[in-house]
Amino acid sequence: MADSEQKETSENRVLISMEDGREEPAWFSKIEPFMLAVLDALGYKNEELSVMFCGDAFIQSLNKQYRDIDAPTDVLSFEDGDEYADDDGKTWLCAGDIIISLETLPVNAKYFGVSENEELKRLLIHGTLHLNGYDHGEAHVESGVEPDDEMLKLQETVLRSFSDVQLLQA
Repeated sequence: MADSEQKETSENRVLISMEDGREEPAWFSKIEPFMLAVLDALGYKNEELSVMFCGDAFIQSLNKQYRDIDAPTDVLSFEDGDEYADDDGKTWLCAGDIIISLETLPVNAKYFGVSENEELKRLLIHGTLHLNGYDHGEAHVESGVEPDDEMLKLQETVLRSFSDVQLLQA
């Protein structure tokens, strides 16, 4: 499906941004249509979420402030859950915000032995699931190990369904 068709048919909204002072990468415009397709595949409707890309220093400050962990991380999700009605009377769920470190992304990809493209899709799906009430507790994806946690199983299933999607250059 073409990006413009996806935007017209999706019943969701996705806002994409970069940390102040960072340039948008060449692939930036591919994130919104991908996220709309993920939300649609998961059956979510009338959801609004945001995705922000940043560096390690920015995500580390958030990690320290909100989780009391003074270290960078790959992805943070801040669930909102508020609803609002737009001018047409349509009710929207503000799912929340996903923050992804572009500096940790390649480190993760190397650790897991996957492409940065696959890892980016995994982080976007992971954040989306967190915004929709999923939690994996202490369980994490491990290289070469099939997860047994409900959230991580769903994450990997959704990721496989988008295996042909190329967000980053190969």
